[in-house]
Amino acid sequence: MSNKTEEKKQIDNKEKFVLEEPLEWRSFPLVDYPKSSIFLSAFIIFFAWLLWDIAVVEWHMFYYYLLGMLIFVLSLGNYFFPTYYIIDNNTVTIDYTITKIKKNFTDFRCFYADKKGVMLGTFMRPRRIDRFRGISIRFSKDQAEKDSLMKLLESKNLRKY
Repeated sequence: MSNKTEEKKQIDNKEKFVLEEPLEWRSFPLVDYPKSSIFLSAFIIFFAWLLWDIAVVEWHMFYYYLLGMLIFVLSLGNYFFPTYYIIDNNTVTIDYTITKIKKNFTDFRCFYADKKGVMLGTFMRPRRIDRFRGISIRFSKDQAEKDSLMKLLESKNLRKY
């Protein structure tokens, strides 16, 4: 028997894990990690002062300074604003401050975890493009939802890496 058919049988024989109620949690790194938040705020203040000195004092480009700082701070929006996650047996819903994403588990083929979350990828194996096509799910600080989420993902025929 080939490896592919053996692998398929193993995937099909996995027991199905069903959530009794949807997993819901909030991830808010600004509040959850105060030491990192203080360091990041100090860096932003230093960066703002340095850019002010270059862009406004030397080049007299106040509006470009404002635009650049606005883009810089908004790019860190996932850190500064809370993100809400709702995961049921078929879908993943992520509610950012401005947008809301809802995807089915059938859209994903693999997942891999680190100490702060899980990345759901659209390819059979992890790829660099997963950051753009996949979904990153960040755990809460206490990671109460981690075990249930990992069991659910393993039962969805997703490859674990």
